[in-house]
Amino acid sequence: MSRWLVDGMNVIGSRPTGWWRDRPGAMRDLADELAAFAAASGEEVAVVFDGKPFELAAPHVDVAFASRRGPDAADDDIADRVAADPEPADLLVVTSDAALAKRARDAGAEVVGAGAFRRRLDELG
Repeated sequence: MSRWLVDGMNVIGSRPTGWWRDRPGAMRDLADELAAFAAASGEEVAVVFDGKPFELAAPHVDVAFASRRGPDAADDDIADRVAADPEPADLLVVTSDAALAKRARDAGAEVVGAGAFRRRLDELG
């Protein structure tokens, strides 16, 4: 069984939907879509968002915010999670960020592009 680790802002930013006008709303929408994906697939899903934390719960999804602010904050947390995972080969890291993708692959995880994953979510919707 695969475990998904999602670069939240990278998936949100993969389409020009106007998400920047309501960043928390876009995060809630993605969390809801990830909850539906987790329920349908039965697979573990975690997402890490950049930005100031706020109350954001989604059933069956481990929702986290970057542990610090600044450039690559969520990327660093995602890379740290992969590096600390006892079975990184079971992880599918969702990102189109080349540097994060390299770090994830180097630590043993597989990488799925944000656009490809976005299409998977759309198929459920």
